[in-house]
Amino acid sequence: MVPYCRQEGIALTPYSALAAGRLARKPGETSERLEKDAYAKFKYDATAQQDGMIISRVAELAEKRGVSMTEISLAWLLTKVAAPVVGATKFHHMEGADKATALELTEEEIASLEAPYVPHALAGVMAQNKPAAPLGSHVWPVGHA
Repeated sequence: MVPYCRQEGIALTPYSALAAGRLARKPGETSERLEKDAYAKFKYDATAQQDGMIISRVAELAEKRGVSMTEISLAWLLTKVAAPVVGATKFHHMEGADKATALELTEEEIASLEAPYVPHALAGVMAQNKPAAPLGSHVWPVGHA
């Protein structure tokens, strides 16, 4: 989708830039959010195995570069969009986001991070807005009368 949007001049503003914290923690590390956020589990558990491959690559690259996983993840995202939405509940979250703006990944690093990616199915509100769905079930208009 990114190439199409770039070609057509369509801005992308991704949210959940760190996949509800999954891209900021080494495999096996946990947090209260990872354990209790039911919506994030709904969105990400189905692709956990495939996502784990990417998370491992982010962790390896972060260690190699001597930076945080947040910095690697956001530096990659900044190669795709200009303004990702990053949630922050602690000051160090903002520090990591700031540092990511100065980190440049090589083409090889970008390709390595992207290689195992598979698109996620839409979930929640986004999944409800398919043109084929009954008009009354749409959360916002889809261009039909």
